[in-house]
Amino acid sequence: MRVYRGEFATPTADRGPAADLLDSAAEGVPAVRVTAPPRQVAFGRRDARESGFDRAKRAARDAGFSPVERDVGGRAVAYTGSTLSFGVAVPTGEGRGSIDSRYETATETLRDALRELGADAVRGEPPAAFCPGDHSLRVAGGTDASAGGKVAGLAQRVRADAALVAGVLVASAADPDPIASVTESVYDALDVPFDPESVGSVAGAGGPDDPDAVARAVEDAFVEGPWGDGERRIVRLDGSDA
Repeated sequence: MRVYRGEFATPTADRGPAADLLDSAAEGVPAVRVTAPPRQVAFGRRDARESGFDRAKRAARDAGFSPVERDVGGRAVAYTGSTLSFGVAVPTGEGRGSIDSRYETATETLRDALRELGADAVRGEPPAAFCPGDHSLRVAGGTDASAGGKVAGLAQRVRADAALVAGVLVASAADPDPIASVTESVYDALDVPFDPESVGSVAGAGGPDDPDAVARAVEDAFVEGPWGDGERRIVRLDGSDA
């Protein structure tokens, strides 16, 4: 598996490697990247169609988050600069699994990685969570009406030759408050329900309060999981290999 590493100073530049991961998978080599993107609110296509979209972007800027637009659906996601983004690209085609099976594999792999770190994370999300969706992880505990905070959400981008399963992962205990604050303002402008108490973290679930440690554990889980073979080829995003 190719493991892409490297950081970028701007949100726009940081989005570029997604194409590299997909191209690698199209060649038959799965690829993974886990990183902490620059501080931003990433808006989806659904957000751009809302009447309050311009107000939502202003709210993000006022809170010190760069507003960016991504070319997939879903709702806005805030990254503080230590919030993690992960992506794993795999070949598609006959015998390589369905959209549902890829979601299942990625969600289980991520959950197991967090549990290995001591984080008590389970599938599902609390009501009125950020980036609401069917493929999420939350802190264990609570009830259907009052579940533990959301720590991760997954999405998928599919081409004819490759698919990218990607998502957000809140690692640090310092992240839920700023994420909740900016998301509340942004979702209010978009008229999307949001509960500020719905944001959790890996640290809050009992894992380490160290985004780098969480990132490496998630990377390892995908390399050693169903899509990897335990072998990794490090690709530095400055163009060099290691």
